[in-house]
Amino acid sequence: MSSSQPSRLPLLAYALTVGGAIPFIVCGIVALSAGPGVGGAAMFGLPALIAYGAVILSFVGAVHWGFAIGGGEMVPRQVAVRLFLGVLPSLVGWSAMLLELSAFPERALLLLIGGFAGTVVIEQRWSTAGFVPPGYMLLRWTVTVAVVLILALVLTLRLAGNPIVL
Repeated sequence: MSSSQPSRLPLLAYALTVGGAIPFIVCGIVALSAGPGVGGAAMFGLPALIAYGAVILSFVGAVHWGFAIGGGEMVPRQVAVRLFLGVLPSLVGWSAMLLELSAFPERALLLLIGGFAGTVVIEQRWSTAGFVPPGYMLLRWTVTVAVVLILALVLTLRLAGNPIVL
């Protein structure tokens, strides 16, 4: 980890991360309430969930741009790999949005699940190399598990054809 990175994450980072999970929960519930004949806001739950997932996945990748360009003890090849892998989550999120627009929302959910899971696994590897600040991985694993569970629940119930009509 570079000397310019904080020794630990500020408390506000944890609070904002937890707060950032709230739209996943709300959109997931609304997406599950969209049963046959249900209109209004319920029909926007799934597209909103996929769009928010894409935005947050892009944000997670962008964090690593900040780490990479912030200086530190990485060799140029490590910086290049981090910059490339920092863009990859955005492309995955964008692809998920295109799948949803193309009437393949279940595939979009699956792609987002893979994007979040793959990103946190790569980050874990970087953590062992000291490329993320202390506390970052606990935060990332916690929110990733919650997000993946929400996305997987919505996907599973949609595939089973069992929406929850609220």
